[in-house]
Amino acid sequence: MSRPRTRRALGLALAGALLAGATACGASGPELTVEGAYLPRPVTADTAGGFLTIRNDGDTDDRLTSVSSDISDDVQIHTTADGTMRRVASLPVPAGGALELRRGGDHLMFMDLDRRPDQGEKVSVELRFEKSDPITVEIPVEATNHVPGSHPE
Repeated sequence: MSRPRTRRALGLALAGALLAGATACGASGPELTVEGAYLPRPVTADTAGGFLTIRNDGDTDDRLTSVSSDISDDVQIHTTADGTMRRVASLPVPAGGALELRRGGDHLMFMDLDRRPDQGEKVSVELRFEKSDPITVEIPVEATNHVPGSHPE
């Protein structure tokens, strides 16, 4: 083989190896979407619970780290274990999986409400993550006893 062909072959081999490495190691990162969001109309004017699912179709884990809203300056992330609710700093959003915030489980807790939202209105919420850009969601306020899927659309 002549030198120019050897260099070209080496260059192509190196480019191919770099591309293969980038594909194998170059994770696309988290790919987050939000679905099924709702906030039951609060029973009191003080607190409310928020529920939604954050899907991660990417190949990298992420974490929900904080939440802000137009109805409260104090939105907390809560987990529930053995019937006990407690505040946590973050919750995982696994790669290829989902973080489900639901009644009786992990959820958002809106403390010291600025106002009690009415059924039919929407509450603006910004979800912030460890790796992904923030996501703003307009969460519909449903009946106090709303259970997803319990009534025909």
